[in-house]
Amino acid sequence: MLEAKKYIYDFSEGDAGMKILLGGKGANLAQMWKIGLPVPPGFIITTEACHEYWKEQDFILNIWDDVKAAVARVEALAGKTFGGENDPLLVSVRSGAPVSMPGMMDTILNLGLNDRTVTALAEAAGDERFAYDSYRRFIQMFSDVVMEVDHASFEKKLHEKKAQNGVKDDNQLSADALKELVGEYKTIVKEAGKDFPADPWQQLRLAIDAVFRSWNTPRAVTYRKINNIPESYGTAVSVVTMVFGNLGNDCGTGVCFTRSPSTGENRLFGEYLINAQGEDVVAGIRTPVEISQLATAMPDVYIEFCRIAKLLEEHYKDAQDIEFTVERGKLYILQTRNGKRTAAAAVKVAMDMYREGLIDERTAVERVAPDQVEQLLHPQIDPKAKVVPLVKGLPASPGAAAG
Repeated sequence: MLEAKKYIYDFSEGDAGMKILLGGKGANLAQMWKIGLPVPPGFIITTEACHEYWKEQDFILNIWDDVKAAVARVEALAGKTFGGENDPLLVSVRSGAPVSMPGMMDTILNLGLNDRTVTALAEAAGDERFAYDSYRRFIQMFSDVVMEVDHASFEKKLHEKKAQNGVKDDNQLSADALKELVGEYKTIVKEAGKDFPADPWQQLRLAIDAVFRSWNTPRAVTYRKINNIPESYGTAVSVVTMVFGNLGNDCGTGVCFTRSPSTGENRLFGEYLINAQGEDVVAGIRTPVEISQLATAMPDVYIEFCRIAKLLEEHYKDAQDIEFTVERGKLYILQTRNGKRTAAAAVKVAMDMYREGLIDERTAVERVAPDQVEQLLHPQIDPKAKVVPLVKGLPASPGAAAG
């Protein structure tokens, strides 16, 4: 009898060489788990499952027993119960193609919350404000990504709530204000003609469906065409235990390159936010802080992060783009991937890593693509020129000029 095809892998079963099957994010999470880095427990639904989904959109029901078994193994590792009434397990559901496609596909955080589990989370954490902050985030993200309710409606309501309470930032809203916001968010969903699912298992199934669907959104299709990424790859789905950067001032979240993506300089280049979740850093809701300031705010965490950043560079032999969260003073690594970089940075990183003995001469040459060489031949602003800045802003990409 033929053995049934395996569509689900625990982190302990994968490694970095399985990117085609587990996606880049899943394979790297598995690899980091394998080498003993602080990665929250989780599992990966393979790219082959994505292929089956597009043949039969109820395919997830065929492997649902396997999904439930994988969740049970995560529960055992995390010491929490999905949908439980005491310290409930919450998860993130993340996309991950074999080739990095930053921002092109969907992610859902804080999945597993409802009116019952939010109370249990508040009691377990000893922090009602944190629990309702996580709940309002989940309703907004799930409604936008999974239920296709207009994202702007939630942002408008959040802005109004801050104005009513005389505060500037989300993290200044009280528990009572956040409770009100949760009710108002549910009303937005209801007025869109939809019912927000209360059952965590239904939430999980719908979220997995949404991540598979995001493989063929117009923005993802266009990105693949521009970057010559095969349509046949598909996306994997990583289901990961939530760790919380929004539990207080000994918590935070950030993104960091191990070397500057603009110049290739060998220093940490990134930013973070105290008392926040991952989407806050990239969404521009609050202004992030330079990663170097983490050395003052959380010195032990900074030392540990520097150690892990160096270890990941040595392991992957390339500059890394790392996502991290700090929960009550403990550092967790949520993702690593080879960092995008400018043409100038590509040359410097390749040469520096060759001189450092991390890569050989042939690899250094291969690290600089022909189109990057062409970019270097274009006219550029002299970096030593004395200029007067006209405006200032936060960079969203390396760009062609700085100032």
